[in-house]
Amino acid sequence: MTKTWISESEDQTAIIAKEIAEGLNYPAVICLNGDLGVGKTALSRALIRYLLNDPTMVVPSPTYTLVQTYDDDTIWHFDLYRLDTPDQLYDVGWEEALSAKLCLIEWPDKAGALLPKNRIDITINTEKNGERSIKMTK
Repeated sequence: MTKTWISESEDQTAIIAKEIAEGLNYPAVICLNGDLGVGKTALSRALIRYLLNDPTMVVPSPTYTLVQTYDDDTIWHFDLYRLDTPDQLYDVGWEEALSAKLCLIEWPDKAGALLPKNRIDITINTEKNGERSIKMTK
């Protein structure tokens, strides 16, 4: 199944995140693909805030820590941009994360063969007019 949305703002991205969250079967692994600055973290932040019913919750990017966890480790948020080798994932709880309620992975290509086959891929692209296209493939 493939679905595509167009977002003109971070608020619209949050509405899309709610729709995505409501359609998930848990546990779920979501891989977020796209260029630097395209909105992967904004979509992840919106998903986490919606699932935890806290629209003002501070949800930092895990760029420097590689991973942030929420709600007693039921939600894991990875940013693999700075990862040198896939094996480093074992040092930050990778196996536990994959069995959590939700695992969000930015820059999933850095995980290589460690990515699970049963996952949802989301690709975000910037369109010529500045809008974001968000394509989900299950």
